Amino acid sequence: MSFNATSSPYLVPYDGSFSLGQASTRPPENMEGKSAQKEALKGAVEAFRELQEVLYAYDRYSVLLIFQAMDAAGKDSTIRNVMTGVNPAGFQVYSFKAPSAEELDHDFLWRTTKRLPERGRIGVFNRSYYEEVLVVRVHPSILDGQKLPTPPANMDAFWQERYTSIVEHEAHLARSGTVILKFWLNVSKEEQKERFLSRLEEPEKNWKFSVGDVKERGYWNEYMHAYEEMLKATSRPWAPWYAIPADSKPFMRRTVAELIVQNLQSLNMHYPQVDPKEKARFDEMRELLEGE
Repeated sequence: MSFNATSSPYLVPYDGSFSLGQASTRPPENMEGKSAQKEALKGAVEAFRELQEVLYAYDRYSVLLIFQAMDAAGKDSTIRNVMTGVNPAGFQVYSFKAPSAEELDHDFLWRTTKRLPERGRIGVFNRSYYEEVLVVRVHPSILDGQKLPTPPANMDAFWQERYTSIVEHEAHLARSGTVILKFWLNVSKEEQKERFLSRLEEPEKNWKFSVGDVKERGYWNEYMHAYEEMLKATSRPWAPWYAIPADSKPFMRRTVAELIVQNLQSLNMHYPQVDPKEKARFDEMRELLEGE
């Protein structure tokens, strides 16, 4: 593999030992104030902007950022704040909702594979193929519409097969030069409740509210089990999961941005060297330009 993840207190272990009890939804008690978090985010975003320019010029790697979370955890705002300042020509964001009829006529990785970033570019997945082992696991009746050759006889074995497909898919991408960083924004049930209430009480946030979100909240324990199993099965050095405390949005955004920067810095990318013969003509070109 061409990439090994940067270590962090929030890095999900690769040995399957992760448990939800190890993952806090709250930032450290000695966390700096909101203004300090915003300043740190600003610095990380500037570093990210510079690294994105080198990534584009170096043209050997692509970057895939995957965000998964419960509703109201802050995926959209985190993506927006972290990507602020990055050249829009160098990245794209895709959100994956319920699959279309065409997508259901393909394997579950097809629709996201079409959206993978090219070399030199950054792709952001707001939800992803991981929905196939999250919402589908919580609501297995969804499988009825997926046109599987045969109905799964053993559901535990079925989910393990999907984990294997995902891990092998990400290993192939990593070998081909895609840097994969996956962020689980870990919001507490209590904080989600407060954010839902805020959406109801503030008119400018009403559009964010969905009755379906509250209904899904009733499956909280099932979702937490699905997340735990997914994180244990699919965190790898070439495609790590980071379980980010999400009850504090300023801390969450800063942490995500800093982890992206640290991982990109580890690639030791550089601007391409100009061919010596071409560079030898720079003085001639300078004279021509200055003589105009």
